[in-house]
Amino acid sequence: MTNYDLSAEARKKLIGVATPTIATALFKRGLRNQFIQDVRPLSAKQTNMVGQAFTLRYIPAREDLNTIEVFKDPNHPQRAAVEQCPEGAVLVMDSRKDARAASAGSILISRLQVRGVAGVVTDGGFRDSPEIANLTIHAYHNRPSAPTNLTHHQACDINVPIGCGDVAVFPGDVLVGDNEGVIVIPRHLADEIAAETVEMTAYEDFVTEQIMNGATIIGLYPATSEKPKADFVAWRQKHGR
Repeated sequence: MTNYDLSAEARKKLIGVATPTIATALFKRGLRNQFIQDVRPLSAKQTNMVGQAFTLRYIPAREDLNTIEVFKDPNHPQRAAVEQCPEGAVLVMDSRKDARAASAGSILISRLQVRGVAGVVTDGGFRDSPEIANLTIHAYHNRPSAPTNLTHHQACDINVPIGCGDVAVFPGDVLVGDNEGVIVIPRHLADEIAAETVEMTAYEDFVTEQIMNGATIIGLYPATSEKPKADFVAWRQKHGR
């Protein structure tokens, strides 16, 4: 069983860090393919989505096995995923980048919200997308899609390694979603990435202020001379960062 053990401290740090900053920190460690491709937020949120992955895998539907009757089974993987995804986790769905049919709709996503799930991500589409956009839960998909998932997707497994938007997602990996998209942090790196990116964010905020005041990027971004480093120390003291 995967441990859903992301520390409150790491979660708090990642809530305030942008996905591009995380991507840079992961790149420094040789990880180049962690940003989920062609997946977008249904609506802008004030804070990031942060949570560990609980996964659902779809395969292509086979007509004789994927009838409306499958929903009578309480252990149907889609239904089980909605009811078992832990509080504070992110339900991540492998829909094979196929948005011809919905991965889920507003009723299931509302259930996840009520259960305290941090967010939901699919590389397919959602039906009832206007209603989902108005929920408080973070939701990311490729595009709206009205047909039921049964027409093209057959729910197969829960909480197994999957691919979502060309990124490998393992149960327990940490997902961070902002108003640009979603990035995947391997669980064993989450604490150090959280600590490093908080520092990176402070420096980026300092740089932005300097740039808006007319500074050149040379020597400042990245910090390749001593003056920006000294100025940053003073800036942090002034702003309590």
